[in-house]
Amino acid sequence: MLYCTTDKAKDAKNFHFVADVMTRPGSNGGIFFHTKYQDKGWPVGHEAQINQTQGDPVKTGSIYIVKKHLEAPAKDNEWFRYEIIVKGNTVETKVNGKTVVIYKEKAGVEGRRKLSQGTFGIQAHDPNSIVLTKNIKVKLLP
Repeated sequence: MLYCTTDKAKDAKNFHFVADVMTRPGSNGGIFFHTKYQDKGWPVGHEAQINQTQGDPVKTGSIYIVKKHLEAPAKDNEWFRYEIIVKGNTVETKVNGKTVVIYKEKAGVEGRRKLSQGTFGIQAHDPNSIVLTKNIKVKLLP
């Protein structure tokens, strides 16, 4: 897991995240947000899934566990633009400018999958997963 540790982004609440992403066949990864640095263990927070062809049916654009998308919106071995926009209780993911999911968190959600604030983490799920990212940008929103 690679974490963002800049002072401005480490406590991001509302933001517009943009990155160019490419997966190799059979790879699974994710962009974690509203998380914190951890030396080990699975991150607390939300994960915007990255997966075109790996066996997990939850595909790119999903907010893992809470909002599933079951069709890959991109292809392996091709760069795509991935956007994650969080404002208040709403998360929107986009691939190449097209909305994939919109998740609206209901009142009363508690635990590790609650929208809050925190930094970003980039994950390749397992040793066989190759997930490339470049041109990462985060704009903090009011």
